[in-house]
Amino acid sequence: MSESTLVLRPAKDDEAEAVLRFWKDAAENTDRHDTPEGIRRLIARDPEALMIAELDGRMVGTLIAGWDGWRCHLYRLAVDPTLRRQGVARALLAAAEQRFTALGGTRADAMVIHENALGHQAWTALGYHLQTQSGRWVKPLPGYPTG
Repeated sequence: MSESTLVLRPAKDDEAEAVLRFWKDAAENTDRHDTPEGIRRLIARDPEALMIAELDGRMVGTLIAGWDGWRCHLYRLAVDPTLRRQGVARALLAAAEQRFTALGGTRADAMVIHENALGHQAWTALGYHLQTQSGRWVKPLPGYPTG
């Protein structure tokens, strides 16, 4: 990064569409069933969960740091491809870990698609490891977008 200062802040309700556009450009192998309404529900339920990294007023990174009162979950770590390996992800993750610690969390987990080799490398570099003892079981609920 240049001499500009990276700013970390919570997402705003009116940024849902911009976040979706950013994920399409910056996120690897992500589920494209996300909706603006879903992002707005997340922000309404937990206004601090969706973190935005900005550089000169431009979105350059995101991370969802979800806390359910028991577990700390990380989703949608995405960094502008032109700014990778320059500390954006590390800054977002440090802020998420501080948030979790302040809330009483003791362990964080990250959802990473199996085929996302770039994501595996990033999470490993950030100090996380693959937990092989368990897997994720899912079931779409009524209203899940199918397009």
